[in-house]
Amino acid sequence: MIELKNVSKTFTMHNQSSAVIEVINDVSLSVAAGECVALTGASGAGKSTLMRMIYGNYLTQAGQILIDGADLVQAEPRDVIALRRETLGYVSQFLRVVPRVPTLDVVAEPLRAVGASAETAQARAKELLAKLNIPQRLWALSPTTFSGGEQQRVNIARGFAHPYPAMLLDEPTASLDAANREVVLSLIEEAKARGAAIIGIFHDEAARDRVCDREIDVSQFTPGIAA
Repeated sequence: MIELKNVSKTFTMHNQSSAVIEVINDVSLSVAAGECVALTGASGAGKSTLMRMIYGNYLTQAGQILIDGADLVQAEPRDVIALRRETLGYVSQFLRVVPRVPTLDVVAEPLRAVGASAETAQARAKELLAKLNIPQRLWALSPTTFSGGEQQRVNIARGFAHPYPAMLLDEPTASLDAANREVVLSLIEEAKARGAAIIGIFHDEAARDRVCDREIDVSQFTPGIAA
């Protein structure tokens, strides 16, 4: 479902005499349906960079990034948007939404984008918000007014609203209390059970041990960092 072939990434520092920094070199990996793989490695090894490359936020200098057979590296922008809408979900550490949009609509939006009815989308949004302990009195408010922990839970609800066949999770349990951490781990397990291929960054070792089938140390692909 997710496959990387000989992927490399460099950054050009235009304000530093156009110095070129090699960040990731010759990454090859694959993730099957129903499998969760953790990206590990020292700080600065390129874990988040690799996730952003897989999602298409960063351009790739070489190689292929295949999501369900579609090469994200060569895809047109409209095809990348369609892939994100239907196939590839991404739960980042930060909630980025249009201000003043109610939380219920923020969470329901991914389902509405793939053609679900308003009733179906809102029912799923309500289910997830309740499960993640967001009080009902807040659902009509914009999540931009919420605390950091509440925003994170809204972000997770939004990310799991649509049953994406492939998912990227960046620290999904960070800063959560025990009860909400358990909910998130259960959502990940449910996604695996329905066949989602998942790549995640988990600094929470217990969470990683519970939901991940194997680990890939990104340091082996990072010039200058020993694995």
